[in-house]
Amino acid sequence: MGRKLYVGNLGYSVTPDDLKELFGQIGSCESIAIINDRDTGQSKGFGFVEMSTDAEAQKAIQQLNSKDFKGRALKVNEANERPGGGNRGGGGRGRF
Repeated sequence: MGRKLYVGNLGYSVTPDDLKELFGQIGSCESIAIINDRDTGQSKGFGFVEMSTDAEAQKAIQQLNSKDFKGRALKVNEANERPGGGNRGGGGRGRF
């Protein structure tokens, strides 16, 4: 079990402070990131929270997955690392 959690189905108005307050009720958050579209800057509706311990991460999944948060049912589960270190490349998209 890892400490880094994927948090999906976030409302576009949710801030890192909102997530810190929510997950802080369960334990200590090491880091919080909401992923934004690089072109528009708008939230993509998901993010990542890293808890201090594996036990806190497991507790967060149990207590917060499917919980209503600001009108949306959260999806909380263990984050999967991208193969190859996370570099998506892009395959030359948009280049000729």
